[in-house]
Amino acid sequence: MYTLLSLFFISLSGILIMVGRKLAIVQSGEILTKEYPHPFIADFQKIKSITLIGIKRYGYLSIVSIIRFHVKSTNLLRDKYQEIKNKLKDKIWQSQNENIKSEMQGVSNFLKTISDYKKKIKEIKDRISKEEENL
Repeated sequence: MYTLLSLFFISLSGILIMVGRKLAIVQSGEILTKEYPHPFIADFQKIKSITLIGIKRYGYLSIVSIIRFHVKSTNLLRDKYQEIKNKLKDKIWQSQNENIKSEMQGVSNFLKTISDYKKKIKEIKDRISKEEENL
């Protein structure tokens, strides 16, 4: 029992010494107030600052990713547009060349037949003129 009483008075004297030091600081004009965070309740100012910093960082990251996506997609679309445009030009050019070739072949066949007829007519005229000379 005496040990418990002695421990109680020793701890009481320690508490009185700590309170006395704080009172001496307060009387001298140096007030140090420190807010100790509650172990179960978070500090709202810290939460607010951390949240704002996170929102800013993720905002910047999202803006950068959106701009990157936009630039890449426009480049891709422009390249695909040029590719399709060139393919269409080639197809149109090939079809026009085929039409021109078919027209040229048709014309050349027509001219061939005409030239053949002219040759035959010339041969016939030559025969007729030879027969008239012989008469």
